[in-house]
Amino acid sequence: MRKHGWVMFLALATWFSSGLVHSQVPEVFSATGQADPRCEPLDELMKSFLQKHGLPGASLAVAKNGRLLYARGFGFADSAIRQPVQPNSLFRIASISKPFTSVAILQLVEQGKLSLDDHPFVMPGVKPTLKEGQKPDERLAKITIRDLLSHAGGFDRSKSGDPMFMDRRIARDLQIPSPPAPVDVIRWMASRPLDFEPGTKSSYSNFGYCVLGRVIEAVSGETYEHFVQKHIQNPLGITKMQIGRTLAAGQAEGEVHYYTPEKGGLAVFDGVGDVASPYGYWCLESMDSHGGWIASAPDLVRFAAGLEEPCKILKKESLSRLLSRPAYVGSWATFWGSAYYALGWDVRPAGDSVNFWHSGSLPGTSTLLVRRHDGFVWAVLFNTRVGNPAGKIDRLIHKAVDKVKAWPAGEPLF
Repeated sequence: MRKHGWVMFLALATWFSSGLVHSQVPEVFSATGQADPRCEPLDELMKSFLQKHGLPGASLAVAKNGRLLYARGFGFADSAIRQPVQPNSLFRIASISKPFTSVAILQLVEQGKLSLDDHPFVMPGVKPTLKEGQKPDERLAKITIRDLLSHAGGFDRSKSGDPMFMDRRIARDLQIPSPPAPVDVIRWMASRPLDFEPGTKSSYSNFGYCVLGRVIEAVSGETYEHFVQKHIQNPLGITKMQIGRTLAAGQAEGEVHYYTPEKGGLAVFDGVGDVASPYGYWCLESMDSHGGWIASAPDLVRFAAGLEEPCKILKKESLSRLLSRPAYVGSWATFWGSAYYALGWDVRPAGDSVNFWHSGSLPGTSTLLVRRHDGFVWAVLFNTRVGNPAGKIDRLIHKAVDKVKAWPAGEPLF
């Protein structure tokens, strides 16, 4: 190769591995994990999808009837060192964190420590302390646990913004170090007016699930992370899930690198300086109960598959509540026809059963967890969100699963 060719090659290699831009995949990379010719439709879909959309890496797991049938990694976990994604690689799962929070709340309801009709903003340990002269919106006290679970708490980020991404502003207003803790975000929000009457419609709210995390801590006496690990993940054999760390230095063992062209800037962490968007431009730790977990695809299917009878983590009545249609019909539910947001899950009736799912999205992350009416469960995780890959591949996975005529015996999930 001529000298100028090497210069161009090195420049492109630096661009590809920087993590500041969307990585382009110039070839089809072989998959990791157990290959089986019977699952070729899934292999072909994932390889061609990464190549077509120029995606760095992904993981896909499929289960049914309590058995893990398929788990493979594709592309790069870290393109700079050509490290492949493994079937058990850890990804930031973003809003797929919310169903874990919902199940934790329902467990506390089963224990008689909480009611879905309780009012979180008047609960000891959650009720915010405002500055002298500040008065909360009177409607704040009307909000119920049920409202927060179904995004009906009165918070509309399209009108007033998402406070979970306003760290610097909140810290400045409260005159505290940045990033603010979740309790500080609650205190800041309590001094602001609601966007609509609680319990009348659904408007997706990360903040509502931030509050639910604090409810879990106040009622259980445990940290949110420890409660979920002890009472949800451990009974299902999920051992490596944890709240992720924002800064690159805090990357967990087995965690992928995240790629995005989205502009970074000054970190929300005091004294850190400029960062790439996924590594300090917002605070992942503060997003714990609405978007902070990191997990593997097989562990996510363990969770969704575990929400079936006989269930190790919820009673039958709670499972029904989890997926029940809210009393109101929000504008987005009308748009999607029969679908609705229940208590931590998107739900669509399917004959005598339902499909339920949740997606997740952050700079550098695009994720999807699905439990289909026929018992199939799958999770697909990408380490970029450019082009909404989880959204684009949704229908394609349905088709690829249906193309598999005979499945491997697999291994027990639990």
